[in-house]
Amino acid sequence: MQPSTVTKEPTNPFRFVSELGSFVFNYSRHNRDGHSALLTNYLYFDAKKKPKAVASLSLSTKGSAYRFRSALNQFNRAIKFHCERIPLSFPEDRVNSEENNGFRNDGHGVLEDSEGVPVNGDSESPKKVLILMSDTGGGHRASAEAIKAAFREEYGDDYQVFVTDLWTDHTPWPFNQLPKSYNFLVKHGTLWKMAYYASAPRVIHQSNFAATSTFIARDVAKGLMKYQPDIIISVHPLMQHVPLRVLRAKGLLKNIVFTTVVTDLCTCHPTWFHKLVTRCYSPSEEVAKRALRAGLQPSQIKVYGLPVRTSFVKPVRPKNELRKELGMNEYLPAVLLMGGGEGMGPIEATAKALGDALYDDAHGKPIGQVLVICGRNKKLANKLQSVNWKIPVQVKGFVTKMEESMGACDCIITKAGPGTIAEAMIRGLPIILNDYIAGQEAGNVPYVVQNGCGKFSKSPKEIANIVFQWFGEKQDELKTMSQNATRLARPDAVFRIVHDLHELVRQKNFVPPKYCAT
Repeated sequence: MQPSTVTKEPTNPFRFVSELGSFVFNYSRHNRDGHSALLTNYLYFDAKKKPKAVASLSLSTKGSAYRFRSALNQFNRAIKFHCERIPLSFPEDRVNSEENNGFRNDGHGVLEDSEGVPVNGDSESPKKVLILMSDTGGGHRASAEAIKAAFREEYGDDYQVFVTDLWTDHTPWPFNQLPKSYNFLVKHGTLWKMAYYASAPRVIHQSNFAATSTFIARDVAKGLMKYQPDIIISVHPLMQHVPLRVLRAKGLLKNIVFTTVVTDLCTCHPTWFHKLVTRCYSPSEEVAKRALRAGLQPSQIKVYGLPVRTSFVKPVRPKNELRKELGMNEYLPAVLLMGGGEGMGPIEATAKALGDALYDDAHGKPIGQVLVICGRNKKLANKLQSVNWKIPVQVKGFVTKMEESMGACDCIITKAGPGTIAEAMIRGLPIILNDYIAGQEAGNVPYVVQNGCGKFSKSPKEIANIVFQWFGEKQDELKTMSQNATRLARPDAVFRIVHDLHELVRQKNFVPPKYCAT
């Protein structure tokens, strides 16, 4: 079989280059807050103003900027043309048998073995679920594992669930370096901000995915066919476009349920959304609105909440019982201090500030206690364990039963990770956010603050003072915020997602009965 070819859309590259060269960025135009009207990304908190998270990208409609936008539109049409076609040198009819784990495609989307027996069309065999994720932050894997656990609890052996990092496990260098690249960029905030917002326009990320597909389409196809999935679930913004392009080229979209589970709580990158998905599960109404603006239909979108560990759905044990198991004081109010799986952020400075603020010098006794989770940061854990604290402080490393740690405390201090926020709300914990990652986490701060679930501060001393007040004269505020958090919580999100997926598969495999005339 000859490799398929792609015909080129007639375009004039010289016209595009000339129009691109005539474009001039006008940095002198600013809005009333002093931010550039061309590209802004800012988050501010002011006592006189409501907290806002604003990200905008706009182009002028006059002069050279207008010509540039016209050129971009022309370029975008060309890229879209190529995005909808099979990659160069990508076989149209099948993936070869060695790369396809011994299976072939009959050309109509039904996967068959060498004897022509349908594999993913057999209703008697367990359905196979493939969850696509990448270890760019801990939230994607956590959501993937939560979905896997929910399938196991609800349907047992009816489903086989596989979790794979498609980029790391099934693409060549340098594409398999994605997690390392992300970690580097996040540690250098300005670089990450540039990468995040520069790739947001459709003309940029579509052209990027089109170019990437020409290099990795075979590898992605091999990775997908290895699992022979009936359902593909993407829990990462970079797991939609290339896999969907491969599946469409193979004619498999009508037989495989492809869904997206958005794991960003409020603000999210446009690459999360693709019009060809069967379903897009949104954690909030804000994300659902973004999906609609991206071109998805209302029937494709379900707002169920963010999938978290199934253990958070179960009733929590009494606080004093959990505190006793964790080595904490059974009666003092407690604050949970954490910095994600890697123990990032000003944990040490905040812990020491809490140690001073929660000690009553007048009476010579503590008024609260601290549970610190350092994650994989062993150096930090050892350092905090060596401190001679004036109040009860428990220092833990990487914790697997986060529901117990949260259940033992009365409030939490953390960065604005969506998974931690969702879990804290389920446990009814008021939240103090001390940091956020530009882009995907920026909107989580006003989401928490404006809904009356917590506060934001980067100052360890100010954070310690907030906790001091919550454990003292402002206990009513702490109680109100706890109620607000519980009201926003969606503890059954992961089960609702799994139930809907099961229904989609049932509808996909339903064959109308044949009636015989009598």
